[in-house]
Amino acid sequence: MAKEFKLTPERLKELQDELTYLKTVREKEVAELIKEARSFGDLSENSEYDEAKTEQGKLYSRIAEVENILSNYVVIEENEDDGGSSIRLGSTVTVLDKEFNEEETYKIVGSQEADPMNGVISEDSPFGRALLGKNAGDDVVVDAPAGPVEYKILKVER
Repeated sequence: MAKEFKLTPERLKELQDELTYLKTVREKEVAELIKEARSFGDLSENSEYDEAKTEQGKLYSRIAEVENILSNYVVIEENEDDGGSSIRLGSTVTVLDKEFNEEETYKIVGSQEADPMNGVISEDSPFGRALLGKNAGDDVVVDAPAGPVEYKILKVER
């Protein structure tokens, strides 16, 4: 069975727009680069042609990757009235790092949207897995490479 990609509605739209761009605008640009490079003559010693073909390979690889995601996705519903306040995909969580006494805020998303440097973490990460299903007020221990790190969950928002 194919891997299921969990996406927010916004990320789904971004991927659909990217695929449209790649298949229309970008594909024509790369085809034009190849055509231009061919006009330079001998293909065996034509670095422009080699670069254009490499670019074409990257383009087709990215198109295949996006098509795979778009054929195996599940949209993360961000329902306010689901009755629970536990952490799930789409939740924004404020935690207190007990060791450094610092508050940090993270959004829990699917692996395709993760951007840890900007506080957007994957449900598949050790931190994301530790937070899922917990509630405000709970203590969480995350097994990090440098050893266990303790957090207190201060707030859960949708």
